[in-house]
Amino acid sequence: MMKLIKSCKGQAMVELALILPVLLLLIFGIVEFSRVFSTQLLITSSAREAAREAAVGASDATIVLSAENSASILDSSKMTVTISPDESTRIRGDSVTVRIAYPVKIYAPIISSLIGDPYTVSSEIAMRVE
Repeated sequence: MMKLIKSCKGQAMVELALILPVLLLLIFGIVEFSRVFSTQLLITSSAREAAREAAVGASDATIVLSAENSASILDSSKMTVTISPDESTRIRGDSVTVRIAYPVKIYAPIISSLIGDPYTVSSEIAMRVE
């Protein structure tokens, strides 16, 4: 009976060694997904604010400043804001499109090789010029 109990001690170690990498990958995946999703929500909100500025007739510099201010927790030097059409060719009733792209650094090694590092998050909003 004692010999049977002794032989089961290593079983838990083997099971842990098999499951731990999968568990860690799952936990890191959840953390990285939440970081990317949070940035996506922030970029979408910033694009909406900037598109609203463009729709009411603001200049391109004001639109870019509005996008940067509404996403103030992000590094504005990495943010790319594209406005179409240009300020001089906007006509009342036509739509104006604001597209914002932002690279998100992925810290988990296996996940970064799967989805790429940095992962670029972008959002595009169109509104009618008033």
